[in-house]
Amino acid sequence: MTLKDNVYEVAVKMKQEDTGFIPVVEGKKLIGVITDRDLVIRGYAAKKEGSTAVKDVMSSNQITCASPETTVDEAAKLMAKQQIRRLPVCENGELVGIVSIGDLAVRDKFEDEAGEALSQISEKDKIQV
Repeated sequence: MTLKDNVYEVAVKMKQEDTGFIPVVEGKKLIGVITDRDLVIRGYAAKKEGSTAVKDVMSSNQITCASPETTVDEAAKLMAKQQIRRLPVCENGELVGIVSIGDLAVRDKFEDEAGEALSQISEKDKIQV
């Protein structure tokens, strides 16, 4: 997606691609990300309309990225530390891919790392009653 797009277009893209994470780029340069949570918290819960600009709901401060040289173990640790489920992969500021916690979980060798990462990520999501 780009800054020219709106919240409705992001939601449609998420549905089409069956994902909850959309990168925002200028050319190939990663400038932000939008998650399904961003749409809910910064969009719908803030009573934004579908025509609301992408920049009003995207996360753009301190986006955590991996490099193509990042190992799977390093990616899992980074995701756990930052409590994120998806990790953009950038080279020279340009988006070249995305690694998800599910990508890590399907590799038998890294199943424990992915489970540990998800456990640490999920700590943030626990609701106190």
